[in-house]
Amino acid sequence: MLVACSPGEIKQEINGKKETVKGFNVKLQDTILFPEGGGQPDDHGLIGDVPVLRVTRQGAEAVHFVSSALEVGQEVQLKVDWERRFDHMQQHSGQHLITAIAESMFGYKTTSWELGRQRSTIELDTPSMKPAQMEALEAAVNEKIRAHVPVAVQVLSLDDPALEQVRSRGLPDDAAGPIRIIDIEGIDVNMCCGTHVSNLSHLQVIKLLGTEKGKKNKTNLLFLVGNRVLKYAEKSYSTERSLVSLLKTGPDDHVDTVDKIQKTVKGLQKSNLGLLRDVAVLIAQNFKSNPERGNFFTLHKKEGDNEFMSIIANEIGTETLVFLTVGEEKGPGLFLLAGPSGKVSELGPRVLEMLQGKGAGKNGRFQGKVNSMARRGEVETLIQEHLFCFYVTSKI
Repeated sequence: MLVACSPGEIKQEINGKKETVKGFNVKLQDTILFPEGGGQPDDHGLIGDVPVLRVTRQGAEAVHFVSSALEVGQEVQLKVDWERRFDHMQQHSGQHLITAIAESMFGYKTTSWELGRQRSTIELDTPSMKPAQMEALEAAVNEKIRAHVPVAVQVLSLDDPALEQVRSRGLPDDAAGPIRIIDIEGIDVNMCCGTHVSNLSHLQVIKLLGTEKGKKNKTNLLFLVGNRVLKYAEKSYSTERSLVSLLKTGPDDHVDTVDKIQKTVKGLQKSNLGLLRDVAVLIAQNFKSNPERGNFFTLHKKEGDNEFMSIIANEIGTETLVFLTVGEEKGPGLFLLAGPSGKVSELGPRVLEMLQGKGAGKNGRFQGKVNSMARRGEVETLIQEHLFCFYVTSKI
């Protein structure tokens, strides 16, 4: 039964950005949808035909966030997104198994964990973990999976003496009894509110991906369980087939082939940069040798960098106002305004604004990054008008 419905809002990631979504917070007499907590994300599903976008916990109650209002007092049918639920069950039970075996084999305690969208992480209380240890741990947990070890749920009261024998990182301040216990037969007994498989065989397989440096004196162990391992293998095989087609070599030769390509590219880049520097000098010398040259030089080149522009400006000198850009014709890039310090200081911020960029200037140089070259022509016109105005004013 639906017992409460009130306006609410959540922060939700839409197209890579956090946005506020308005809707309604719904409370039910009971629920089959898991509220986020204990390192595990929430369930998704339906209340009737209304999608549940998030489930959170308030004390002993679950709060379901939906996009449209629902009538209080009505009997409703709940449906859980089983694919998401079973994925979370596999990852969470897998974490319990890895945590228990890592502690029994090496004495490494788990200090926290996170069930991620693509991979999950266990924070171990050790500065490092050797590859041989990780290999042994992976073999041990998969052996337990093959042994079809049962996983049972117990419910104990807060004052039950048996709780003293249960592994736990502590209860939330607002925890309300009774206490739920997950018992992996002969392996681990742990307080946990999350969703789990009923037998380790349902995990299918565990793959330890590697480790990363964690917080001070901690190590993050990355892992996949069950269907995520299958998807990872499928994606890896698809990538392998693409590389075979591109590199024209077998999978065993991919690393050596890519290494050779990288070295070749680095050599070509170095040679290209040298030629680009020579081109910069020639461009500047060609301008200086022109008897009809004015007091303004401008150039845009798709290929180039800050050093390319700096060489041109240095060669031309400080008496001529120089406006240089490199990058896409109407996209992002770099710019340099150089010449008499007074003119550069006055025009630099205006150029920056017109090109939607960021930068700074001093000693007759103003340079930076820009988001769009679309108004480059307008900048040239602005500079030319400024120089003409300055020339007429100084003559008068």
